[in-house]
Amino acid sequence: MPSIPIIMPQLGESIAEATVVNLLVPVGDHVETDEDIIEVETSKATMNVASPCRGRVERFVVKPGQSYAVGAVLGYLEASPEDAARLGLDAPPPAAKDGEETAESVSGVRVQTEVAQKSVQPTVRGLPVPANAAGASYMSPRMKARMVELGLHAADLAGLPGSGAAGRVTIQDFEKFIANLEKHKLSQASSMRVAVADAMRRSWTRPLATVALPVCFDPLLSHRKTCDPKPGPALYALRALALALAENSAPAGRLIGSKIVHPSSIDVGFAVEAEEGVLVPVIRNAEKRLLEDLVQRYDELVALARQRKLPADATGGSIATVTNFGTFGLTWATPIPLPEQTLVLGMGAARRVPNWDEAKGQFLPVMEANVTLSFDHRVLDGGAAGRLLARVAQLLASPEKL
Repeated sequence: MPSIPIIMPQLGESIAEATVVNLLVPVGDHVETDEDIIEVETSKATMNVASPCRGRVERFVVKPGQSYAVGAVLGYLEASPEDAARLGLDAPPPAAKDGEETAESVSGVRVQTEVAQKSVQPTVRGLPVPANAAGASYMSPRMKARMVELGLHAADLAGLPGSGAAGRVTIQDFEKFIANLEKHKLSQASSMRVAVADAMRRSWTRPLATVALPVCFDPLLSHRKTCDPKPGPALYALRALALALAENSAPAGRLIGSKIVHPSSIDVGFAVEAEEGVLVPVIRNAEKRLLEDLVQRYDELVALARQRKLPADATGGSIATVTNFGTFGLTWATPIPLPEQTLVLGMGAARRVPNWDEAKGQFLPVMEANVTLSFDHRVLDGGAAGRLLARVAQLLASPEKL
């Protein structure tokens, strides 16, 4: 009976590998086409790898807890000659000598056999910002090679004092630093934490700035009481930002080289706290759908994000993010835009404060919250960022029009 390889699929636009979490089907069981057989975890979500055809699980060549590249062979199915021929896999794979690496072409995708199988470390690739980070001011080729060997970045050495000329970090300083780490309690960072750290390091290669406005939330809170189901405060902000960017999308442009890339659609993400990190589901064409029509989709994406089961069409490709740091009781923060974005809109916790009423000639209590806009200062100046934020605040003052 022909052996059909089970291939690690492309699980997202910027996903280069995934970690095997669980083998859902024992060896020897019969499976149907598209039946889930392996659970894997990427930096964005937990997903399943499906069977390419019906057959019997012959063997797995992967181990739970290890990461494997897209296109890697995860195991084999024993299938009928008809199914093998239908998939174009009726030719026997080439034999490999001891210690020799071989590869085979499966449905136009070049993959490694189990002879050449290599696990990979969880990373994040495909983002538009270069991964260079200015940590140590100078690193010798020897030190760079040692860091690559250990999977470290220059940013990891930001707090390491150097004993060399002009404060340079020497290889001796580095080795002492590594040896000293072993004296501390160490724990393995999750793939999500590695992904978040990598994204923030990439983002920090740009000059970032933040502007803010105190916004009266009384109209928003009053409108929310009349809604069923009730929109979350972040959804109000998301819709207001989408409408403001629909009027002028230039502030959401990205600087690539000497050109500004303007967005082709108003796709806005929102931050959701998940286990050991943050995920950013995306609402596509947010300016074209009314607030009341977005509530169900928003709630669905929040639930899926917390389960780490976001669909591929709800991640990546957004032009801005909304984050409600007020849920943690914070009144002020400076969020960092994602590497592929220029903007992030933040909302603080609303508090009752005195506000001068000119008509009544007295102070009256109002619910007020700080709304911040963090941005890539290469693309936006303070004036343009301030005008965009003022327009968002104006839209939030009329929530019935969102």
